[in-house]
Amino acid sequence: MTHSLPENKPATAVADAAGDRTPGTAGTPAAPTVPARLGPLSLTLPMANVALYLLWFGVGAFLLPLQVAQITGTNDTAALSTASTVGAVLATIGNPVFGQLSDRTRSRFGRRAPWILFCALLGALALVMQSQATTIAMLGMSWGVVQFIMNGYQAALTAAMPDRVPASRYGTFSALVGLGVPLGTITAALIIGGVPGTNFGLDGVIGGFGGRFAGENGYYLIATVVVAAALVFVVVSPDQDSRTLPRERFSLKVFLGNFWVSPKDHPDFGWAFLSRLGVMLGYFIVVTYTMYLLAEHIEVPPQDLLPTQGFLMIVNAVCTVVASILVGPIADRVGRVKPFVLLSGIAAALALTLPMVWPTEGGMLAYNVVGGLAFGVYMAVDMALITRVLPRTADAGKDMGVINIANAGPQILAPSIAGWIVAAGGYAALFPIAAIVSLIGAVGVLRVRGVR
Repeated sequence: MTHSLPENKPATAVADAAGDRTPGTAGTPAAPTVPARLGPLSLTLPMANVALYLLWFGVGAFLLPLQVAQITGTNDTAALSTASTVGAVLATIGNPVFGQLSDRTRSRFGRRAPWILFCALLGALALVMQSQATTIAMLGMSWGVVQFIMNGYQAALTAAMPDRVPASRYGTFSALVGLGVPLGTITAALIIGGVPGTNFGLDGVIGGFGGRFAGENGYYLIATVVVAAALVFVVVSPDQDSRTLPRERFSLKVFLGNFWVSPKDHPDFGWAFLSRLGVMLGYFIVVTYTMYLLAEHIEVPPQDLLPTQGFLMIVNAVCTVVASILVGPIADRVGRVKPFVLLSGIAAALALTLPMVWPTEGGMLAYNVVGGLAFGVYMAVDMALITRVLPRTADAGKDMGVINIANAGPQILAPSIAGWIVAAGGYAALFPIAAIVSLIGAVGVLRVRGVR
């Protein structure tokens, strides 16, 4: 179903807005013991995550909707849904596939570093190809390829935490890893969207660069940042030589079978997966369609669309950063993470009710403040929870890849789900459904028995 801009707005307005790890199973190779030099890792790990989420948000929230509008000449939610979900299956399985490959990698540069660098280089090339897409089919296929490759980058990157970080520092590093989302969002918003200067008593737009990066140049910039961040990560915080680790004989049957983690044998892992899936899906159902929602539901003028979205994303991200930095160390001190997950889910659900009763820019601002704080609380403890329920430390890459499906899947599937919701009930229906999904996800964490 095609949705155009409100009356008297050109159809191309959007386009023109140009302690305790679960031990490994007996007889399996243990994860390598990396010397505890956490200083460099505390800088390079969030930096590499910022680059990753600059890609997810810069392309997903800005460049992809703009490119769809340019190709179709309208705010075609069906076309955006198609472009976002073509190749979704490949993208979703990219995490566990590359995660297991990195578990098995033996090299002088370690298990993770080769895949981080390889996927960054290949992903950058795929981004350049996507920038040249001239049809929805080409756009969807190229975006699917990018997602598949960069999920490999993400799988190897997230395995660095269980590989190298002691359990006593999980809360702090979970917060640092979680900074990738808000800081990537801020960077994307400032560079691609810009922020209305009037919000700060200034004239014009802060950032945005006159729309210079709201198109092909944006893809080039993001590709460059991803490669640079990967290089800094592998050079400044090198992985440990893995050539001395035991080698397992390759079996395709075992390889494919490893993608299944039995919820019966590992119920905490299963509930943590479902909890993350719900929270992230509720979040991305609204985030994915923010540009079209502002244009058609809130009726922001076309010339103010990109700066308004940029400002709201930055407000959300700053609130996320503040909450994440404060809550991570607190979680380490109290030794509990489940109460924080539950609190974040309830707060996120409440935040999503604000634009329902207040469908204005003010309502969207209030939603982004409260929702940003809630998401920051969640991101501060999410990785700490996940890392504690991994079935085997020896398979950290594969298991983190499986759990990351609950992170990558919502980003990939949210455009389709949001498109169906908009087609059936309009943009206003996005908020209550997202609230219910987020709340169900947060409540699911109560079923995790092995973590306080």
